[in-house]
Amino acid sequence: MKNPPDLNTIIQAANRIKSFVHRTPVLSSEKINEIAGANLVFKCENFQKAGAFKSRGAVNAVFSLPEREIVKGVCTHSSGNHAAALSRAAKLRNAGAYIVMPENSSKVKIAAVKNYGGIITFCEPTLASRESTLEKIKTQTCAIEIHPYNNYNIIAGQATATLELIEDAGPLDMIIAPVGGGGLLSGTSLATYYLSPGTRVVAAEPSGADDAYRSYYCKQLFPSTNPKTIADGLLTSLGSLTYPIILDHVHRIITVSEEGIISAMRLIWERMKIIIEPSSAVPFAAILENKADFSGKKIGIILSGGNIDLDKIPWIK
Repeated sequence: MKNPPDLNTIIQAANRIKSFVHRTPVLSSEKINEIAGANLVFKCENFQKAGAFKSRGAVNAVFSLPEREIVKGVCTHSSGNHAAALSRAAKLRNAGAYIVMPENSSKVKIAAVKNYGGIITFCEPTLASRESTLEKIKTQTCAIEIHPYNNYNIIAGQATATLELIEDAGPLDMIIAPVGGGGLLSGTSLATYYLSPGTRVVAAEPSGADDAYRSYYCKQLFPSTNPKTIADGLLTSLGSLTYPIILDHVHRIITVSEEGIISAMRLIWERMKIIIEPSSAVPFAAILENKADFSGKKIGIILSGGNIDLDKIPWIK
């Protein structure tokens, strides 16, 4: 795909993946609405196949490949959710998945990749090491690289979460998504632009990994350098494909504190009785730390995933 996904492409993606992913529920909580001072609806991608929204993009990308390309398998570098999602999607097409993972990746995410049949090569936890190791794997295997976010088929797949949210929740004043590499956010913003143009799209990002915030407001792409946040799914830099979409279609980016992320995550666990990972809590944290900006609004929040190491729950010392 050579151009950003249009509405027809997103609808095609939704039809392509529907047999292989969940149509996740949209949930709300009266108590959380009371605390936030707003009407919040949560698109629960923590209930998605492989535990995160990444399954949408991975399945769309893998099932978009013709037979002659899929026979050599697929490959990527990823610290977790995309790795598991791509491994699962490849398995559905009886293809190999070659995954480069940083050696400090979460144990639960490593186990998920192995469970779906992904073949892992570990590397040092730097972008340079991830990319150089992946180049070696591509040379050895001739597998097709499926980038975690800088791929229009991935973006179209991620957009289907917002398509479903708008269909199920009705008109929204705002939709908030977390931002790391920007695959989910760019898909969210495109689907919103096509289907609900009066809805504002807001991104939320940890203040310790604020490259998207700086890139957006300075109109210059900053790489993610030495990010420090508990939200391990949001450590990557925006891509050459995701960044222009975000500039065009996102209305605001908000950064949040580590304390805010942990508080928001715990509140969702306690009040909604659902497990989310730290990255998923970032949009809700943005509301809790900026209540006046969201007061009285009907807001959709993408809960991006629920893959967390239960031995490392952040409020347990």
